[in-house]
Amino acid sequence: LTMASADVTVKRMEGEVEVNTRHQDEDEFKVVKRKRKASALEGMDQEEPSEPKRPNFPPMSAQPLRSEGKPEYRKITVPPHRFTPLKENWMKIFSPVVEHLKLQIRLNLKTRHVELKTSRFTVDHGAMQKGSDFIEAFLLGFDVDDALALVRLDDLFIDSFEIQDVKPLKGDHLSRAIGRIAGSGGRTKFTIENVTKTRIVLADSKIHILGSFQNIKVARNAICSLILGSPASKVYGHMRAVAGKLSERL
Repeated sequence: LTMASADVTVKRMEGEVEVNTRHQDEDEFKVVKRKRKASALEGMDQEEPSEPKRPNFPPMSAQPLRSEGKPEYRKITVPPHRFTPLKENWMKIFSPVVEHLKLQIRLNLKTRHVELKTSRFTVDHGAMQKGSDFIEAFLLGFDVDDALALVRLDDLFIDSFEIQDVKPLKGDHLSRAIGRIAGSGGRTKFTIENVTKTRIVLADSKIHILGSFQNIKVARNAICSLILGSPASKVYGHMRAVAGKLSERL
């Protein structure tokens, strides 16, 4: 085949190659189809993308988390009415912070602050937060043994609110609401604590609840019902029903 001049266009398609040749003399096209080798196509179809491997990183220690090797420092203000109980129970607070959390602690008598500081023996990167939560729980009014649960367990929290947040009360109405929460001889408060497995502190119009998330929710709903004026017997029945459902789930 002799050609004076020709334009050649090559198109690559899936499974075949088309070659179009156009002559200047004749407006005719010749289509030449060439099939690729079947083995090459079969090999492409058989290749499947492999799943990426999951990275396996070793657990991190507390040392790399510190910025430039500087120790972490935190200080907690001591309220005036909790300064004397803090000095009386200082050894009970000092021992778990130093022995279990491996933190440095001191009581600054001039500024009335509890100061915490990490040391080279601190291993847990959350030790500083646990230590501050433990001390703050004691300063809010919880017993040392109850506050110590914040150090040993991870799923405990403290919820604080005021009676004014639920219902704006003043004078004798506020006093009666506090009395309904406490009950005769503290009986109502103890009942709520035992049923919901929480610890409650009544500090004037402020209420602090220590426990797990679900238990705090049940105790808070019971206390809010008492503030709004519901009778204690009705609150007991509803609270026991909800607590029973929670225990069945667990």
